[in-house]
Amino acid sequence: MFTDIQEALQFAFIQRALIAGCFVALCCAFLGVFLVLKRFALIGDGLAHISFATIAIGLLVHVTPIFVSLPLVVLAALLILRLTDKSLMFGDAAIGLLSAMGVAVGVLIASVAGGFNVDLFSYLFGNILSVSQMEVVLSVVLSLLIMGAVKFFYHDLFAVTFDQDHAQVSGIRVGLVNKVLIILTALTVVLGIKVVGTMLVSSLIIFPAVSALFVARNFKSAILLATLFSVVSVIIGIFISYVWNLPSGATIVCVNFFIFLGVFLFRGKR
Repeated sequence: MFTDIQEALQFAFIQRALIAGCFVALCCAFLGVFLVLKRFALIGDGLAHISFATIAIGLLVHVTPIFVSLPLVVLAALLILRLTDKSLMFGDAAIGLLSAMGVAVGVLIASVAGGFNVDLFSYLFGNILSVSQMEVVLSVVLSLLIMGAVKFFYHDLFAVTFDQDHAQVSGIRVGLVNKVLIILTALTVVLGIKVVGTMLVSSLIIFPAVSALFVARNFKSAILLATLFSVVSVIIGIFISYVWNLPSGATIVCVNFFIFLGVFLFRGKR
């Protein structure tokens, strides 16, 4: 197996997959801890379903799907936040409503375009081994921007995550911070689609964060552990999918699950 890994590292598509995958994994881990603690983790799943429609639109008009998805998914995320902020409906209802509509629109567009082609299937379940040079550059640039924004708003995000009312009284602009968090999440979801697909991208946000929170002693260590679990799962998943010719997205998610299972059992014994 080590020979196969050494051989894999010689290929440019493996190198691109590792670079893009690791940067996206870092973003997912950074944001995942905040989202899980705010009990807003399923926003990733909802936005992923919405992105299915935006990808179908991109393929229909022959535009690179990620360029269509980025602005539209961000707008959908802000709409979800507005619906919940105005107390028009609960967060899970808003997420469910828009995600269902996203899937429906995606299916309709795919039907009009002649059915689910290979490109749309790869976006559904991920194919990081086919990531292009342009997508690698875009992933790295956006990932650095996202992590920079998290670092810049870290203290405000921390305050709003643990006690939103107290943060508001303290003078923190809670509305702005929530918008920043939701926009960063939308960008991360779109980046993660190529890694694990629209159907599985939320797992890349949830699994590492939950695993880290099981064993972390404080908030910063939770973020560090989440990044470690996330990056390791992507690296191992890529190599396993290459060696045994398995779907890369599903393999990465399964590795995440086994890491979570190991952490859960370790915590139980301790």
